Amino acid sequence: MATHPPFVPRAGQAPQAGLPRQRNRRSEFAIWWREIDRVLLGLVLLLMALGTLAVAAGSPASAQRLSTARVRLDDLHFFYLHLRWQFVGLLAMFGAAVLPRDMARRVGILLGAAMLVGLFLVPIFGSTVNGAKRWLNLGFSLQPSEFLKPAFAICLAWILSWRARDPKLPVLALSTAVMLLVICLLMLQPDLGSAILFAGVWFVLALLAGISVQLIGLVIAGGLGAVTLAYIFYENGRNRIDAFLGGGTAFDQVDLASRTLLSGGWTGTGIWLGKRKMALPEAHTDYIFSVIGEEFGLVMCMVILALYVAIVLRVLLRLLKEEDLFTTLAAAGLTAQLGGQAFINILVNLQLFPSKGMTLPLISYGGSSTIALCLGVGLLLAITRRNPFIEREQFKIDNLGDLLR
Repeated sequence: MATHPPFVPRAGQAPQAGLPRQRNRRSEFAIWWREIDRVLLGLVLLLMALGTLAVAAGSPASAQRLSTARVRLDDLHFFYLHLRWQFVGLLAMFGAAVLPRDMARRVGILLGAAMLVGLFLVPIFGSTVNGAKRWLNLGFSLQPSEFLKPAFAICLAWILSWRARDPKLPVLALSTAVMLLVICLLMLQPDLGSAILFAGVWFVLALLAGISVQLIGLVIAGGLGAVTLAYIFYENGRNRIDAFLGGGTAFDQVDLASRTLLSGGWTGTGIWLGKRKMALPEAHTDYIFSVIGEEFGLVMCMVILALYVAIVLRVLLRLLKEEDLFTTLAAAGLTAQLGGQAFINILVNLQLFPSKGMTLPLISYGGSSTIALCLGVGLLLAITRRNPFIEREQFKIDNLGDLLR
């Protein structure tokens, strides 16, 4: 009986219909696994695992604080919810990570447009929680500003990359207008912390895009003016700044957080053995870093800080070999958003920055924030995918400003 050699398709020739789809899926997964940044993925998953442990430690304090005579929350109430949000977040992360780079860019742009519409609707139809109107009730609670964070970086990178094709386009002016629009909508909620973060992401990308020294001065002056206006007209922000500059009191949130963080020493009291955390507001979200310090010690705080630094450095080192302008800007923006939010939250817990109501990325409990951050990481993995066997001309960030002038 005659046998036939296996079919090997030539360039441009479709494979035989009889080939099993399972082999194709395995091949696609192998290609994806080879191209993504597996080190970055491992760092993120490790950070999320530590976040799960941290929420388990902080959940009893928040559950007891929010329990009433009618409704008694289980001590691990927020821990169980966090597991659900993390599962959804992981689905969003891996779903975004398998996208081709162009598709990831389109998803970011469409998401940005949708969430910008959401920001317009929040002041009109939004739900108010703790004096801030930041959520839309769509049968579930949605915070548009959280999902706008990763989309904002991709949209700005897309706009700034236009000038590589046409140097006459006013991309800096257009990106500045988008940033100012977003900040105005955020201050209607009000959400000063997110406004500062969005402005910081814009500033990082503008620097990479070759912003002039004169414009840097104008931006700094404008930022100081915006903070001054916020201090005058935003009462909650003014109270937090006054408490920060005045050193706070024994009952001030930031002071409580700092005392809680340091009370565990180097090794901590052990999980569920901390006592100071019981007085902390939002122990499972804004001040979870202090809970980590009390129950797991300053050593664990240093490990978490090192993981954030490692994530930022890993992306930057990968970008040194990147030749695509959009990829460089988008990845830098997404990393600045993640690292900047972590930096602000940690400084607040160390009593080095006024309280901003901002979660610790990939660590704190959250619905919209957890899913949005995981989605951002997935988009970052998709955008930075690269075939390791293809040699590329090394991209020099020093020359990026000259390219956009």
